[in-house]
Formats: sequence, C-alpha cells, structure tokens
Amino acid sequence: MPRSAHIAMVGTPLVGHVLPSLEIIRELVARGHRVTYANAGPLAELVAATGAEPIGVTSTLPVAGPDWPQDPIASASRFLDEAIAVLPQLHAVYDDPADLYLYDVGAYAGRALAEAQGRGHVQLAAGHVAWEGAQEEIGAAYDRLPGGPAYRARFADWLARCGAVTTNVEEFTGHPKRVLAMIPRAMQPLAERVDAEAVTFVGPCLGAEREQDGWTRPAEAKKVLLVSLAGSAYHAARETYHQCAAAFTDLPGWHVVLQTSSADDLGERIPRNFEVRPWASPLTVLEQADVWVTHTGMDSSSQGLCSGVPMIAVPNGPGQSLYADRLVELGVARRVDAADVTAATLRTALMELIGDPQVAARSAWLWSEVRAEGGTRRAADLIEEQLAGDRVRC
Repeated sequence: MPRSAHIAMVGTPLVGHVLPSLEIIRELVARGHRVTYANAGPLAELVAATGAEPIGVTSTLPVAGPDWPQDPIASASRFLDEAIAVLPQLHAVYDDPADLYLYDVGAYAGRALAEAQGRGHVQLAAGHVAWEGAQEEIGAAYDRLPGGPAYRARFADWLARCGAVTTNVEEFTGHPKRVLAMIPRAMQPLAERVDAEAVTFVGPCLGAEREQDGWTRPAEAKKVLLVSLAGSAYHAARETYHQCAAAFTDLPGWHVVLQTSSADDLGERIPRNFEVRPWASPLTVLEQADVWVTHTGMDSSSQGLCSGVPMIAVPNGPGQSLYADRLVELGVARRVDAADVTAATLRTALMELIGDPQVAARSAWLWSEVRAEGGTRRAADLIEEQLAGDRVRC
C-alpha cells in the first residue's frame, strides 16, 4: 500500500453532490490516509461517519430546493459566488497544503486552491461529464442569454485574481485535468467523445452495506417488485404509490416491497402481497428484486444498472426524464410519465418488461459492464496512483 498522505476533499453543500462519493472517502480512510473534508456544517455528520475529518466552511448556496433559481445564468452564478466566498476560507484552513485535493464538480474553489498551491487535483463527478466541444457550446449558449457575457467576464476576472493556473473559463469548468466519473459509461451522452486520458468511468461507488442489510427475499415469492421513489423529496410519490397498489394487488407470485417516508402513503388498506418499509437506500432490497419502479435520478439509474434490475421509470423533472430516456434506449426500462401514471399503464409496463427476453439479456450484459468499471475500490486505486505520480514528479 502507498504510504499515507493527507487527502483533502472540497465538497458542495448539496446532499446529491455529497452522497455519491462518501464510500470513496471511507475507503481512503480505511487505507490509512488522513482525509479532511471541507463543506458546510449541516453535512458534517455524513462526512464524520466515513472517518474523515469535517472542515466547516460558510456556504452561500441555498439549502432548500425551492430557493434555487431556475434561470441558468442565475444558477451558474450561485456556484461562482460560492467559490469566491469559500476559497479564502480554504486558504486559511490549508495553509499547510494537502498532498492531493479531490473536489466536487460544483466546487470550483477546490481546483483553484490546488492550482494555487501547486498540488495535484482530481474531480469527483456524480453526473454527466463534458465531451469534446460541449463546454465551448455551453459557453456560446450562455453568451446569448441575458447576463451571460457579464457572468463569463466575472468568472474570468476571478480566475485571474485567485491564483489559479488555468485562467480560461471553459477550460477551467469543463476540462479538469483528472476526473473520476461515478456513473456508468453507458449513461454518458456521446461517451466516445469524452477524453479518455482525463476521465475514467468507475461507475457507482457503493459500500459493503449493499449486500442485503438484513432483508431477505421471501421464500414463497416467485418475483419481487421494488417501489422506491426518492423518499420525501418526491412530491408525486403518494399518487404513484396508490396506483401501484391498484396495479399490483394480488399479482400472482409477486411480492411488492414499497419504500416510503410516510406510513400513510398507501392509506388504510395495504394489499396482502405488499411489504411497506421505511424509506432508505434501495440497495437493501434491489439486488434481490426482479423489477424496480423508480424516479430515475442519476444515482438510482446507476444503482439499477449495477444491480441488473429492469426499471419502470417514473421521472419527475427534465433531468430524470433524460436519464429515463437513456435507460429506455439501453433496453432495460419502460417510461411512464408522472402525468400518465395509472394502474393500467404501470401494469402494462411491468408485463412488457418481464415478457421481453431482450430486457433480461440487456440487463445482464449491463450488469457485467458496470461491475467491471470497478466502483469504490478502483476509484481509491486511481487516487493513490495520482498521489504516487505526483510524488515522482516532485
């Protein structure tokens, strides 16, 4: 094992940006490295559970989803404002530089700090990464929007003053030197145009707790259907749960596991073949399921592929719709829009999935492809390789 090092993670105080990489942090700590994790206070408990040392910073980002601006320039400006506010705090904390910096895709201050201190840096990306030409196209599109040129000028001015070596906005935001993409390559648009020298798809980075966590498939169940829709954040979940109850009640041979944040989501009558469990990571059931009704966030989509489970996609919003369409293209899902959710559409989707032998074949092939990407262990190996390479160059 390489000798221990101080590895610093610079995060973004949004749960969806923190959860995907936590197992990498835990693995690095288990390998004997000192890991510090700079992020806003409310997420310190999640970080501390990995064994890393939380480093509190004061964030400018909104905590609640409704507070997030819908305008793309205003949204992008929030991340720039965050970098401008956080970078001086990081300099104060890391006056003695870390050996290597990891940083979230939205944590521009992490890359700026590493470049200013002459240290290696690796981006941990929990979503799509840029392909050749993508960032330039985005930059051109932003310039056509109200406030776009001013945003770009402000970003360029910050880069010129903050000590970063990379001062071109598109290169800084869209062309990291090294990226570990924590999604399956199969979910990446135009994957053939992604720079393979810079980006490695390691797939979802899961922990040992995925191995069942105490849940056992009932012996009498011929098939298991998991219904899990992003917990309390998913506002349309209750109606979907009611339609699932109508669609799958007493379905011969099927045991339905419904995960919910509220025991009242099904009302007073729970079908005989339903098991209602508190909402938690679906991995506790997923690897023993045959089909999954899911909202198809990127994390959920990746977990479904990693478990080899066909999906009934019920997306909520444009991002989830994009992922749902990709799963349909891959041949492992049927999409039912939230507005079209009825007992009939859900049952039809289920019958189509289990009645198509190509779905099972595609699910099995993608399962093997995603597992081969390596997940948590490979990510940690590559981070240690980066450390070793940096030490040789020094």
